[in-house]
Amino acid sequence: MRIHDLDPHERPSERFLHSGASALSSAELLALILKTGTKGKNILDTCNELMSNYGLEKLADLSMGELQKNEGIGPAKAMQIKAVFELHKRLHFRRNTNKKVRSARDVYEYMNGRVPDESKEHLFLLHLNTKNQVMRHDLISVGTLNASLIHPREIYKSAIRESANAIILVHNHPSGDVEPSNADKQVTSLLKQAGSIIQIELLDHVITGKDTWFSFREHSLLV
Repeated sequence: MRIHDLDPHERPSERFLHSGASALSSAELLALILKTGTKGKNILDTCNELMSNYGLEKLADLSMGELQKNEGIGPAKAMQIKAVFELHKRLHFRRNTNKKVRSARDVYEYMNGRVPDESKEHLFLLHLNTKNQVMRHDLISVGTLNASLIHPREIYKSAIRESANAIILVHNHPSGDVEPSNADKQVTSLLKQAGSIIQIELLDHVITGKDTWFSFREHSLLV
């Protein structure tokens, strides 16, 4: 059955105009974007299958090649899907520009989507101004955190250049277990001491996992 063969009140476009975007399912919203189906399947059926097979979150992470393995999704539609999620990511980043950090949750939300490869550890440095707003972030290293490889000079060089009032360390644990390792504790202690000397405070070290985080400050480990 084609979209045009549906009862007018059941068509995504009609429901959108009558009830607004929030009334539509994710599959219906995606169908409005992709517009046309194939000879044997309308676009709403294709989108319902995508949502059933992957869900919205996993769909956002599929590559161009993985998307095209689904019936009815060719290069053009795969690009449309990738473009939609890329716009959403950019909007999220834009809204978090100059985000004020009040807690580790704020740090976790700021970093959401910014780690390029969750299968590896990434160490980031957030530069904060006097209002505790994030001015910018830098990727410091990729790979297992090691105190012998993280020199305070490299960390604080960018903080001095940016005239940061304070900094926050953030790194991800691919395993999802956010408990700090001995190396995490060593790095934190080293940088805390260095910051106290040059008067750029290390406010926190936040370890992120898939759906949670660990804060050195909130666990009273930043001494």
